[in-house]
Amino acid sequence: MVLISRTDTDAETDLVRKLCKEHGAYDAVVAEHWAKGGQGAVNLAQAVIKACEQPNSFKFLYPLELPLEEKMRIIAREIYGAADIELSELARKRIETYERQGFGNLPICMAKTHLSLSHDPNLKGAPKGFVLPIRDASASIGAGFVIPLVGTVILIISLELYNLLFTLFIYVIEYFLNP
Repeated sequence: MVLISRTDTDAETDLVRKLCKEHGAYDAVVAEHWAKGGQGAVNLAQAVIKACEQPNSFKFLYPLELPLEEKMRIIAREIYGAADIELSELARKRIETYERQGFGNLPICMAKTHLSLSHDPNLKGAPKGFVLPIRDASASIGAGFVIPLVGTVILIISLELYNLLFTLFIYVIEYFLNP
């Protein structure tokens, strides 16, 4: 599935759709969610639902029964071209905790820079043989995956947590200004 942002002419959009489909995309859909909100993405949502209903041969790169660290290692080697991974002490502790809590069979969703296949945005092309540093790990239990944080990448704070922290900040300020 390819999302096409409505920034091109109709002729350019039609060409992109045609080329995407010719090269194996299930569909290529124009979406205008950035301009029209949810209404601008209805056609995309419908196309995704239709694609998900099609028979497929999806399988994970690794058996889900493997330890989380080994799943990360397989992704690093097979997808990114790394020689190995290196877990920080924090990442190791978090992974051990997730496994102890019964979440070891969850799949992996790596969080890393988009600027390189490695952790280093300056390594362009398809670098090989590097060690992929995993500095932390998070889990999205409801969504059903574990997220290793590679290199210096950070996750965006959720709006709920932001609102909670902002409210707490306001209470602290009020307390000190109006004891």
